[in-house]
Amino acid sequence: MTITVAAGIGLVPILSYDAMPYDAMPYARVHPADAGPDDAGPDGAAADDPFGAACRIGVDGSWVTAYCHNPYPDTDHVRLHIECVRWWDLDSDSAPVAAGPAQTVRLAGRCWDAVGTAWISHRKAG
Repeated sequence: MTITVAAGIGLVPILSYDAMPYDAMPYARVHPADAGPDDAGPDGAAADDPFGAACRIGVDGSWVTAYCHNPYPDTDHVRLHIECVRWWDLDSDSAPVAAGPAQTVRLAGRCWDAVGTAWISHRKAG
């Protein structure tokens, strides 16, 4: 039985971020303008505390699925935004979903016909 398990483990492909079929962001881009008043340091600049869930977005036909994992201690409210290709197809923005510390959340949405672009926005809780 040990040989079967070891052989099965050897067949699992290991893919880097570059080999994945979607764009992966290593970190969230949170600009100082998005930071709240509590995030400012003594000189008024935004603090250098790391923040933002890492999100992976996949498109399969007209469906969009995003997985966001927050490795930081602050809660990140993530939203999925979808722009559809056709003018008659409604674009959509999801409700904010709280990604707590060490938590992974799933967001999904769709267009009726084809997806043009999809992205995630981030906002600190509080």
